[in-house]
Amino acid sequence: MTGEPGGHDCHRDHGPYAGVADFLARIAADRPRLASRHTVELNAIAPRLDHAARPAAEEEPIRFHPARRTACLAYGATEFVAAWARTLRHPVTVRFDHVGSADETTGELLDALTRSLGTSPRRPGLLSLDLRDGGPDPTAAADPTPQSLRTALGESLAGGFYHHAARTARRGRAMVTPAGDLRHWWAFTTGLATALAALDEATEALELYHEARAATDDPKITMSAAYATAMLYARHLPVADRDPAQARDWLERALHLAAGLDDRQQRVVSTVFYEQGLALLDNQAGVSDRALRLIDDGLARLAAVLGPGERPQDLARLRHNRAQVHLALGEPARALADLDTVIAHDPGNCEYYVDRAALHRAAGRSRAAIKDYGTAIRLGPHLPEAYYNRAVLQQERGRPERARDDLDRVLAIDPGHLDARIALVNLHLRRGAFDAAEAGARAGLALAPQEPALLCTLGLVRSERGSPADADELFTRALAGDPELVEAWTNRAAVRFECGDVAAAVADLDRAVMLSAAPVPRYNRGTALMRLGRWDEAAGDFANALDQPGLDRALRRDLRAELARCRHAMAR
Repeated sequence: MTGEPGGHDCHRDHGPYAGVADFLARIAADRPRLASRHTVELNAIAPRLDHAARPAAEEEPIRFHPARRTACLAYGATEFVAAWARTLRHPVTVRFDHVGSADETTGELLDALTRSLGTSPRRPGLLSLDLRDGGPDPTAAADPTPQSLRTALGESLAGGFYHHAARTARRGRAMVTPAGDLRHWWAFTTGLATALAALDEATEALELYHEARAATDDPKITMSAAYATAMLYARHLPVADRDPAQARDWLERALHLAAGLDDRQQRVVSTVFYEQGLALLDNQAGVSDRALRLIDDGLARLAAVLGPGERPQDLARLRHNRAQVHLALGEPARALADLDTVIAHDPGNCEYYVDRAALHRAAGRSRAAIKDYGTAIRLGPHLPEAYYNRAVLQQERGRPERARDDLDRVLAIDPGHLDARIALVNLHLRRGAFDAAEAGARAGLALAPQEPALLCTLGLVRSERGSPADADELFTRALAGDPELVEAWTNRAAVRFECGDVAAAVADLDRAVMLSAAPVPRYNRGTALMRLGRWDEAAGDFANALDQPGLDRALRRDLRAELARCRHAMAR
């Protein structure tokens, strides 16, 4: 900060979040109450702040964070810094050195901070960042050993910092060979493959497992490689390259090798774990009853070999799998019971709250769903999908301001989230904020130029602003991308009706009515048919619309009035 002899060293050799972690830790020490509202992201970015954390080497993770989590951490850290900046009384400049050589996590967070400072309407200029590619020579790191690199690799994988994990693993693989140090070589190889799969480079990960099988016939390594290969074929390879049959074959090889393990507990645990892959494939193939039997049997076998409180996350994962199978079998009550048990045993996993919220939402328990989404956001932290789903519920509950706040957060974390962009633009449109709606639609179209829903919404804005030709062209482009987009047929019909082309409007509304039983297309078509003097057909549309459930009072009143007009005209 201003007046300090040097800046924060961001060089990637110092690991994920180098430089920014020091900066955040200093603020946290100075503002502990503020830091307490951002515990999850601060502990992830600056682990020394988490006094209860155990070294990664002591953990046995059965799941890994998605790569997009770092964007969520950056958003939370930016909120923390912005809140701190609002307490400043004098301008402060924070210097960061070696930004051009920073790890991807550091760069992502600095980018988020720069955007935030550039758009903050509050007390502009009090906090500024001095970002330098150069700076004093980076502090020399201690010469790494295979063990120190392996520890660093484990920490990066556990944190979801996959670019740094991949670099560390490649560095480790360059130091050892399978003939000279098989244990470390395999750790670096499988660690690199895990990082690559998370970064959507699963094809290279597959090649690494083929290399491992060529390098050794060690049964534990070939067993692990077989399972990992199966998961690549089942979930991670590009969609065109996924192959359930190959995945099943590799799982069977892993199970064969697991059956030969000497230690009974490890044999059972590994076997049950690999069988969950078979259950996944069965559930995907629609054989959910067989998947359920595998999971139930696995839970029973684990209970027989595990002591009280042992491997709770493994048990929670199996019950979570069972909840998904119950859902596939059309048994949401059983799925909910499993998720309640899962959360009781593993309350720190955000994924479980998201799944339970979806069940609450489907059952109409919106308050319970909103509460679970809130917990997922806190633990995640800042999961875009949880914010988005909560926004939808807030909108359904008549709370548009809260919905807009959540949608703004989604887009701050993930500017490419098109569903959130579309929902936010439509909220702006409903409240008559046409400038905001048009700006939002154009921002979305800059990322996805042919997105039908955004073209449709922009068409509505242009129509409201008295540009029917622009609107018609935008609706037509939307329909070229999605011929089943009812809103585009309905709105293009409205534009053509207002321009006097009533026959074209009716033709568009014919398509809308074919695609949807909603009352508005029929109401609009009835109105157009009345203009053409086709009173009997118009009356049929109004009567049909009146039969639809859930009509709001104003629409019901208008439909009755128009139906009466038709009947009066036909009686003359």
